[in-house]
Amino acid sequence: MPRPRKAASPFRYFNSSPEIIRLVVMMYVRFPLSLRNVEDLLFERGIDICHETVRHWWNRFGPMFAADIRRQRVSRMKGFRHWNWHLDEMYVKIGGEMHYLWRAVDQEGEILESFVTRERDKKAALSFIRRALKRHGTVETITTDGLRSYGAAMDALGNRDKQEIGRWANNRVENSHLPFRRRERAMLRFRQMKSLQKFASVHASLHNHFASERNLIDRQTYKERRSAALAEWRSLMG
Repeated sequence: MPRPRKAASPFRYFNSSPEIIRLVVMMYVRFPLSLRNVEDLLFERGIDICHETVRHWWNRFGPMFAADIRRQRVSRMKGFRHWNWHLDEMYVKIGGEMHYLWRAVDQEGEILESFVTRERDKKAALSFIRRALKRHGTVETITTDGLRSYGAAMDALGNRDKQEIGRWANNRVENSHLPFRRRERAMLRFRQMKSLQKFASVHASLHNHFASERNLIDRQTYKERRSAALAEWRSLMG
């Protein structure tokens, strides 16, 4: 029998090593740095690349790395139930126009879904919740704020009894917006819905991968988890 063909490396047309490409993508997406900030930091390490190369690499490899992270997390967390979701939407300006980034976060703070729309109505809320349910399955409770669009969407789906509304009950998802807000400021905002959707999805995967609940664990455990996350990152698309 003929041997199965080995998958071609996604790095085969690039002169730089995969290690450098992974480092560049991680620095730009994970931390609130501009393209030129990443260029300057790498130059101090003896790596001379243009800021446009940083842009090209994150656009090319960011979604690939994010997809690889999601695949590994799904297999590792098989059987784990996301029993309580927190839903919220945040304002994002694109070309001077207001858009909305909807996000679903589970009880552990992991970002399950990011979805961009022009409106904040029942149709947008329904599309967002259906997308999250299709990807992550059933849920016991869904915590939201008082936006009426959520209630209308829940009625349409027939799961209004699962909705919970509380003044402070949604702090979990409110706090998850903060890292993305810092990135948004460093990037001087977005220019297209497509680029916002792309970056939000990639940023969510990296946030989930490196999140270690530092405030809940001791220093030694944190260092071990950080080392494990970095080792797994360096093996992506290997």
